[in-house]
Amino acid sequence: MLEGVKIVVALFCITLVFSIPLGVLVALLRLSKNKIVSAVTSFYILIMRGTPLLLQMIVIFYGLPLFGIVFDRFTAGAVAFVLNYTAYFAEIFRGGLQSIDKGQFEAADVLGFDKVTMYKRIILPQVVKRVLAPISNEVITLVKDTSLVYILGINDILRISQIAMNRTASLMPLFWAGAIYLAFVAVLTKLFEIIEKKYSYYR
Repeated sequence: MLEGVKIVVALFCITLVFSIPLGVLVALLRLSKNKIVSAVTSFYILIMRGTPLLLQMIVIFYGLPLFGIVFDRFTAGAVAFVLNYTAYFAEIFRGGLQSIDKGQFEAADVLGFDKVTMYKRIILPQVVKRVLAPISNEVITLVKDTSLVYILGINDILRISQIAMNRTASLMPLFWAGAIYLAFVAVLTKLFEIIEKKYSYYR
């Protein structure tokens, strides 16, 4: 079971480390004045959000080798998770960016701020505060979605508990798996509460 926990934590961390920054980037590209860039990113988001994550993992692991692109089981799962959650985070950040008053962008421009400084110092801190709730929901969903990697034959918590359940003819391994997921979610929920309090000074 502990080996399964390592898989879940590794997949969770890799997904967040890559998908959140990529989500911000995709959100900015989605809002680009360049219609081609905006259309391409919109299509990417549509595909990633419109098809099941399980299907995306199957395509990446079993389909891409037909074109000479081969990933091991864990890497295939990680790639699918990053691509999928990037799309969801992009839409969350896009909504956050569009909620910022246009006057703040204009004021930053008048004051001579370059775009990097404007987003870093003025826009993104406010966006982060506004999108914390939906991001926390996606992060918690991510914890539970990691159980989908069983389809690739990866020994995550759920697959190991199912094997143990079949071996012992007992439901206890599944209860232990549920307890681990619940504990993980409880810790994340408390962490996001602390973060929300930290950003409460924007009210």
